[in-house]
Amino acid sequence: MSFSKHYVLAAGGTGGHLIPAYALASELVQRGHRVALVTDERGEKIPGMIDEGQVHILPAGRVTKDPRSWLGGARAILKGRKMAMQLYDTFQPSAVIGFGGYPAYPALLAANSKDVPTIVHEQNAVLGRVNRMAARSVNAIATAYPDVQRIKPKYLEKVHLVGNPIREEVRMLREEPYPPLTEEGIFRVLVTGGSQGATILSDIVPDAMAMLPMHLRRRLQITQQCREQDIERVRAKYKEHEIPAELATYLPDLPQRLGWAHLVIGRAGASTIAELTVAGRPAILIPLPSAMDDHQTFNVKEMVSAGGARSIPQSRFTAKELAKQMQKMALAPGALENAARFAKKCGRPDATSDLADLVESIGSSPLSKTLKVKQEKTQHHAAPRQALAKDAVR
Repeated sequence: MSFSKHYVLAAGGTGGHLIPAYALASELVQRGHRVALVTDERGEKIPGMIDEGQVHILPAGRVTKDPRSWLGGARAILKGRKMAMQLYDTFQPSAVIGFGGYPAYPALLAANSKDVPTIVHEQNAVLGRVNRMAARSVNAIATAYPDVQRIKPKYLEKVHLVGNPIREEVRMLREEPYPPLTEEGIFRVLVTGGSQGATILSDIVPDAMAMLPMHLRRRLQITQQCREQDIERVRAKYKEHEIPAELATYLPDLPQRLGWAHLVIGRAGASTIAELTVAGRPAILIPLPSAMDDHQTFNVKEMVSAGGARSIPQSRFTAKELAKQMQKMALAPGALENAARFAKKCGRPDATSDLADLVESIGSSPLSKTLKVKQEKTQHHAAPRQALAKDAVR
């Protein structure tokens, strides 16, 4: 039996951190719990938080390798910790869940001071800096990939593979078949650079499409997300190559477009890969080389090894190379359909509910944990391992 509890979700101010936090918030509220979100000023502006949730802004103390950042960063962290402790005095959370990003750290520190159980969720295939700092003291580490770099061996017992929570509209695509693709049918390609776009895709993709054999090129229908400063020159390129293309700086109906896409070209962000694998869409991915700890290169490994995607390092990402990889996927009989099937095998559509199960288990009594384990043994899919929860029921 589930009792109403209070949970605090703490996340940095980017879509990569907030999308899974929003998904978990919605799930917990549906289960009858109350939720508060802690983020920074950037995060407050990113839409998606449920109406029932509180939003609190904490200072993001950023401590880098530059010694000049240490004093200011430490002061901001301590200030954020104090503010979080004041929030906990009134909200009284049963657990605090961190999704990475600097605003999450003072919230987790405050939870430790208040003896509140904690969990961190890592969206990428490399444990992020804040989650590494918190790993020693948290009750559980929820991961999106079976192999996550930079987790110390002594913390492996805390690890629970749940996947990346995604939007419900994308999860529903899993029930739909891969769109039919005949030898003469329209070949739909979706190009997306993530929440901020990617200029290199604007530079390379139109010319790569022009290099395809005419019998493939004349079937193309491109949808491409571009940065605002790139969109007019990209439009001119496609017009020059006589390739039909729909361009936008933002695609509010991205799940729908993903549903009818035969191939996706994009970056290798955690949310992108989660959506591709749940929906079952083949992709050509170009990891962002400047990503923290080069985590996008590690993000693609599972999907590439399974046969659901091809990865091109940015240093080798040219129009010629992209055109070559596209031909290998598009012209070999059944190659795209097979890649779609292999991509789907990597998907974790129950990530949101599995993460919510893990959150609810923190702070449970021994009796409720025993009942939960019995329930999990009857399920058809593997559920996350139980976290070592503290005795007090909050």
